[in-house]
Amino acid sequence: MSEEEILETAREIHARVITIDTHVDIPTTFASEVDPGVRGEYQNDLPKMREGGLDAAFFIVYVGQGERTAEGYAAANRTAMSKFDGIRRMSYEMYPDQIELAYSAEDVERIHGEGKLVALIGVENAFALGTDLSTWARYHELGARYVSLTHNGHNDFGDAAVEVARLGDDGPEWNGLSPLGQEAVAELNRLGIMVDVSHAGRETMLQTVRLSRAPVIASHSSMRAVADHARNLDDEQLRVLAEAGGVAQATALGAFVRVQPPERGEQVAALRERFGITSNAGIGALEGADRENWDREMAAIEDAFPSASLADFIDHIEHAVNLVGIDHVGISSDFDGGGGVEGWMDASETLNVTVELVRRGFSEEEIRKLWGGNLLRVMRDVERVASEIREESGS
Repeated sequence: MSEEEILETAREIHARVITIDTHVDIPTTFASEVDPGVRGEYQNDLPKMREGGLDAAFFIVYVGQGERTAEGYAAANRTAMSKFDGIRRMSYEMYPDQIELAYSAEDVERIHGEGKLVALIGVENAFALGTDLSTWARYHELGARYVSLTHNGHNDFGDAAVEVARLGDDGPEWNGLSPLGQEAVAELNRLGIMVDVSHAGRETMLQTVRLSRAPVIASHSSMRAVADHARNLDDEQLRVLAEAGGVAQATALGAFVRVQPPERGEQVAALRERFGITSNAGIGALEGADRENWDREMAAIEDAFPSASLADFIDHIEHAVNLVGIDHVGISSDFDGGGGVEGWMDASETLNVTVELVRRGFSEEEIRKLWGGNLLRVMRDVERVASEIREESGS
């Protein structure tokens, strides 16, 4: 096909399939100071979703790993609740005519069919929910449909893929899941919440997949055979995940897509420090000469150390599909959490992903599965297992 034919085919497919991004971060000021209905400096908002044809997104209740004290857990829960509140405020109070919160796979399809955007909720780091598993039903009621047991740094649920020295990490703490982590997997199965193994250490991930009665997801992890990063999944992990019916959502975070030499990171860090940039949003806020100088100096770094591209990202998808099959791979951006590759830097560029998939020869049915069909299948499997558990317990 010519480039024009590829683009036209991609547009047609993109309009017909349900596109689901399984990982979009939000600030604690989401739907208060930050208005998701206004096209702003964040990588994802409702106008950008419409512009790029992104139909659905998991808005993330993320809390970084902190001290495992009563005070630490209380602070984490406050942060989590502010994000739950923001997502629900967007959906129920601010823009109910534009976006609706989905609680099931059926909801996703219904809302999309009604022409509205779809919001879903994922929780990143079970630390935010606390160690009293009897309270977790509350978060299911609020809309949580996946929970990752860890973030960076070990916690009371298990070992993480990335250790954090300031938290005292020095090698494995649990050699996988902790006893509480094992109980948490069972409780998530009972509630009908997908278990997310992104950020989990290798043994934690493998144990979780084998323990869970329902298929699990990796909400935002790429492929270690393509880019050797601790946060990516190796081929054995991909096979185990797929054999259990799960799905690996390749993520467009540059450091996971293409491993860069340390010199690049050092130069970018020095540049950000010099300009006082502490987040991607800060780059968008630069104006005038400051923005011109930033762009010029960043371009010099890019010339020396090219960033990850959309083509690089699709290489991860192709590797996983070739290894475990089309039914076990999906797509995520990690926008506003460090994500974005050249060609897919914000939600408005989402069509470009489908264009590259068409260019690589993926069929419409394959693209439908990658963009959300596989994830919805896992959601249904998790809902079914929860129903079976309720029947077994007589509740």
